[in-house]
This record gives sequence, structure tokens and C-alpha cells, in this order.
Amino acid sequence: MIKRSHIRQFLALVEAESFTLGASRIHVTQPTLSAGIADLERIVGTKLFLRSKRRVRLTEAGQRFLILAREIDQNFRKADRFSKRAVERWPDLRIGLIRTLGSQMMEAFVAPLSSRFSIEITEGSDAELRSLRSKDQIDAIVTTKREADAEEEMITLVREPYAMFVSDNHPLANEQQVAPERLAGETMIARRNCEILRETSQFFTRHGVRPKFAMRSENDDWCMRLVAAGVGITTAPLSLQVEGTTPIAVSGYDFKRTIALMFSAQFTDSKMREELAAHIGTAENRR
Repeated sequence: MIKRSHIRQFLALVEAESFTLGASRIHVTQPTLSAGIADLERIVGTKLFLRSKRRVRLTEAGQRFLILAREIDQNFRKADRFSKRAVERWPDLRIGLIRTLGSQMMEAFVAPLSSRFSIEITEGSDAELRSLRSKDQIDAIVTTKREADAEEEMITLVREPYAMFVSDNHPLANEQQVAPERLAGETMIARRNCEILRETSQFFTRHGVRPKFAMRSENDDWCMRLVAAGVGITTAPLSLQVEGTTPIAVSGYDFKRTIALMFSAQFTDSKMREELAAHIGTAENRR
């Protein structure tokens, strides 16, 4: 008889493509995982994996069983929600958040969820979160919308513009709009996580602006705090503003981003989808 442990071991190996990594993911030894997979293959009567030195991959039968295993795993997790023991319900929801969310925006999204669901949060870049979503290793992601994304596959949460941020004491802080050429002598702070880093570089290059950089960092809070300290200026979505900084408009610099909620294809619990969307809210509720 197929047990829940079989399904858990099977999915762990599919995701990791390695017995060593798969065993680590579910906190068992490699021999335990190997024995569990061998037992599952004996029960179903066919090989589910092709083994090689470089990776472990699914056979055709394994690909078919994967669809069933994910459905079984979803049903097990639904059943867990009826349990009174919180440890067996963990988590109701696996959600990914893009790193470039401002702390206040992150809190606004997560606070309503934490009161309703037991949640497991993964932070990452847009590419990392989309990869997890495509592999069904996560139930939903909050990330930036791309042009190729279909509107019907997402729920729009926030639309916001990018701006150039300067310190409150900067000479340009009181100007509503400046020409890009006026930034030629400025020192920049580069946000490595910026979704429009390439477009920003191309924009300023077209206008002959080739600034020096005081810092390049993946830490958005550091970048914004350095702007507040007067070390340099940076571009960022408005939601990343911190005390001591002022956003200014740059002529022709009209980039915007849309933050959206996207579900995994295997997250088919329509009631939970509706609840999740209702608890996070819509763009209109957050303007």
C-alpha cells in the first residue's frame, strides 16, 4: 500500500534530482530515501526514476505518477487542515515574496495571511520565485508582472512608479522634475536587485550620464539608508522610500512596476485561492 511517506519521498527526489539533496530536504538519510523509493517502485510495479552519476530523472511512468503524486500530496495537506494539532497542519500555505518589496508593503501583504493561515515564506528574485512556482514547490508568489504574463492568471495587487531618490538635504530635493543630464555629476548607489537595472543604465547612457558608483548592493535597505545619509542617489519604486529621502521625477524616466499574486498550477484549491486573494486584497484597496 502506498503511504504518505512514499509520496513525500518521491516528490523530494523529483525536486532535488539527487538522492543526497532529496534526503536532506525531508530530513532523512540517503539509504532511507533510497529504500523508500525502491519500495514505492515495487508497489507500483515499474521504475519511476532513471539513475545516473550526474542526476536522477523521471521515467515516462514516473512523469505520469508525478501528476498523481502531486494531487495526493494536495489532498493530504487538505486533510491536515482538519487536524487539531498545529504541527501536522504546517503549512497551510507556501508563499514566495520578491525581495524588492518594501518592508511596509511586505507587512501589509503578510499580516492578514498570518491571522488566517499557517504560512511558510520564501524570499527570492523574480526568476527564483517563478522557477519554484513552475516546479510546484510553492503555492503562490507575489512578484513583478512581466509583459508576457496573462492577466487572467494573476491578481494585480499594486501598481507604482519608479523615482530617483535623493537625500532631503540634496540641492535637487525641492525640484519637482529634473532633466537626466543634470544628474551627470552625481554619485550613484546601484540596487543590484532592481528589476529595471538594465533599462536604467541604457536610459542614462542615451543621455550621456555615466556616473561614478559609491556602492553596488543587493541590500535595498542599505541602499536607501545611504541615500538618506547623503552618500549618493538611487532609483527605486516609491514603496522603498525611507525617512530622510525625497523622490524626484526625471524627465523621460517613466518606468513603473506591477506587483501581482500568481498561483502554482497545482494549487487547485479554489476556496483557498479565493480566501488568499481576499486576505491579501486588491490594488484598489492599497492606493
